[in-house]
Amino acid sequence: MIDVAILTEKRYLNLSENDDWYVSNIIKEDGLVELELKDLGISCSRVAWDDNFNPSNFRFALFRTTWNYFEELDSFMHFLKKCEKRISFINPYSQIIWNLDKKYLLFLRDSGINIPETHLVKKGNFIDLKALCVKNGWEEVVVKPCVSAAAWNTHYIKKISSDAQSLINSLVKDQDMLIQVFQKHVLTSGEISMMMINGKYSHAVLKKVKPGDFRVQDDFGGSVSVYAPSNHEIEFANHVIQSLPFQTIYARVDIILDNRGSIALSELELIEPEMWFRLHPTSARNLGFAIQSFITS
Repeated sequence: MIDVAILTEKRYLNLSENDDWYVSNIIKEDGLVELELKDLGISCSRVAWDDNFNPSNFRFALFRTTWNYFEELDSFMHFLKKCEKRISFINPYSQIIWNLDKKYLLFLRDSGINIPETHLVKKGNFIDLKALCVKNGWEEVVVKPCVSAAAWNTHYIKKISSDAQSLINSLVKDQDMLIQVFQKHVLTSGEISMMMINGKYSHAVLKKVKPGDFRVQDDFGGSVSVYAPSNHEIEFANHVIQSLPFQTIYARVDIILDNRGSIALSELELIEPEMWFRLHPTSARNLGFAIQSFITS
């Protein structure tokens, strides 16, 4: 039996670094993790969660580039339920379920973590967008599904119009949605991603938007660079991790400056965060040690 399945998705199997920059990054990221695990004497194999995955072949399953899970949510939930009694997930199953839905942001807000002003709209409920914005003094908003990643189905609404209302109406027919006041500093200061391994800060990157866009992801033309966070920024990330009702093996804490100029949590990624080991190759060893400790405990 193999120790660890490094989970990807079937479209990312059997690829070459020569395919394109995006594929090259995926291969590098997964490859660095695989190399470190093997160097630590941990047997592992890179397999797809959505390609007849057999949990009986592995002791543990590490989520890495399973980046289609929110598009295939029913299948992914079936995969989790089918496997969770037969294999140990990294991060654990209960944490994956908790982090699947962005309503975790409301839990963290209630635990004292600063997040952008946020309003939850439940599936099937009508919300008067103009009234909401007038009540809260919002001029521009971002609307995102509670279950999503990589800015999927995320909309930046600059003008509260009948078209914007129609968009909201169509979105909430099928899913819970979050409406957040737009954070203007994202356009200039970007978003900082801090990688936390075994609850401790490991490394960070700065993501900045492409001119004319609002999304920081490189999928949409954004840039990524090595970043050295301040002590204050690291303290904020530590506070986020310490506010969780469990201990994580890995996490990514994404922070921005809110409209008041204060640090705010934009996302907490516990499932399959991109961790930019290719920019910090030695940090993959940190994850390797954390996994070694977990599987031998």
